[in-house]
Amino acid sequence: MKSLILSFLLVAILIGCSSSKTSTDLNLSKHNAVSIYKNLDSLNWFHKGIDENGNTGMFVSKWKMQNIQKLRSKEIIVAIIDSPLDINHDLIKNKLWINKAEIPNNGQDDDKNGYVDDVNGWNFIGTKDNGYLVFSNFEFVRILKEWGDLKTNQFVKKELGNEKEYVRALRKFKEQHFYYENWLKSLEYSVKTYPAAKDSLRHYFPNENYTYQQLDSMYIKHKINDKTFRQRREDLDFDLGAMIAFMKARLDFGEKSLKEVENSKQEVDSILNKSLNLKFNERLLIKDSSGKFEKGYGNNRLSTNIEGKTTTYNHSTKVSGIIAMIVSANVKIMPLIIASNGDEHDKDIAMAIRYAVDNGAKIINMSFGKEFALSNDLVYSAMKYAANHDILLIHGAGNDSFNVDENPNFPTDIDLQDGAKEVVGNFINVGASTAINDSTLVASFSNYGKKNVDLFAPGDQIYTSTGGNRYGYDSGTSLAAPMVSGTAALIWSYYPKLSAKQVKEIILESGTTYDLKVLIPGGEGKKVKFSELSKSGKVLNVYRGVHLFTYYNILI
Repeated sequence: MKSLILSFLLVAILIGCSSSKTSTDLNLSKHNAVSIYKNLDSLNWFHKGIDENGNTGMFVSKWKMQNIQKLRSKEIIVAIIDSPLDINHDLIKNKLWINKAEIPNNGQDDDKNGYVDDVNGWNFIGTKDNGYLVFSNFEFVRILKEWGDLKTNQFVKKELGNEKEYVRALRKFKEQHFYYENWLKSLEYSVKTYPAAKDSLRHYFPNENYTYQQLDSMYIKHKINDKTFRQRREDLDFDLGAMIAFMKARLDFGEKSLKEVENSKQEVDSILNKSLNLKFNERLLIKDSSGKFEKGYGNNRLSTNIEGKTTTYNHSTKVSGIIAMIVSANVKIMPLIIASNGDEHDKDIAMAIRYAVDNGAKIINMSFGKEFALSNDLVYSAMKYAANHDILLIHGAGNDSFNVDENPNFPTDIDLQDGAKEVVGNFINVGASTAINDSTLVASFSNYGKKNVDLFAPGDQIYTSTGGNRYGYDSGTSLAAPMVSGTAALIWSYYPKLSAKQVKEIILESGTTYDLKVLIPGGEGKKVKFSELSKSGKVLNVYRGVHLFTYYNILI
């Protein structure tokens, strides 16, 4: 997942003031459940079909209107392997999976499954002080520590395939370290400069009610040079033109107060000193009585709400909310926490998959990813375990704008060490699509791949639940994956006799085909046929997916 906080910071930088939708954050908690669902239906483009402008959705509303009263459904458990979440959110709290064999908070493993007081799920990165892990190493940092000599930066673990990955990890480490050091330097400059910039502008705007356009007009009038932000940072410029340019940059970054700039500085500093620190070992913080990270390590804390500590529950809350919106009845969400700010441990991924299987989940949503995998054999083994129990695995393809056929994004169902063979047949890899039926149909940030991305699903400007019992817009393949998970849950809840393989085939077969050329993410304006960016060449279609049961002659 890289960095949960970093993702937020980068979104703020990329979108800034360009979209009022993205910054929307409403609190619907005063409304009853029916009105909340109606509001969400109206605010979300993906609930709709193809409109008069050619904009496209998944036809969720059409299916609900025709079928919600006609069919009986069976309860389906969807495991969300992700970050902590807001378990008290109005959209989610009544859909949490409950382990009825466990007596809450008695300090015992009543159902003998190896996890103490796992009433609603489990936190595999729960800390010894009954808290939660906020920062962890990036996976390429773990590879350098595991396979190399930290004093000389030399590869020492002489095993087949390791050296190439070590070199790639070292290159990534150097790139990221330089990037974050430069960013931290800019934020340190910003913290020092912010008060001076505010004072300079207060003469012209006593109430500090300026807009970006007003600042832009002032800048043209008062600038004395055309230096870049970095040049002014290095020269420590404090003329009026520099102060106006500085405040324009703050608005671009979505930072409206000194406190927000200070928070950004603190987070980037933590990434440098923890996620990118070769001497930092977050595993020492995790509750583990055995010292071997066997079944039962971590704790049962699923939400992050310790005062004075960074919260990390937005991501999973958004993912869970999408599933809750698609499947309005008879779905239970099982939170399994493995993700902090950094990269996930393969051990935790594998353990979470096995927990989900052993405790009744039919679908496992994995809205996380990383470019490196230190112990992918553990994950492959767990994926096979899920396949043997007829469980569907659904994964977000990633937000790096690259071709995952050439540059891996883990976890994946392709064994890159064994001729790129498919490991399991119960895995769906999902890219993100937009609402627009034109060359921008594929979201500009989405990964893609004719061999390793199965289909696309709505993942751009999605309105969903956020932490603190609120709602807002966000984008990413992390939001596209639960679109597929929710659809699979919907299909399975009405047609429980289907196998995981059949549900996967239905989802891929029933998608909407678009015969057009689209911009390749990260392709500098190059276009290809939409069908060339995924296996199916389609976008998820809920309405057709649920109705395609006739493909298998399954009777209602």
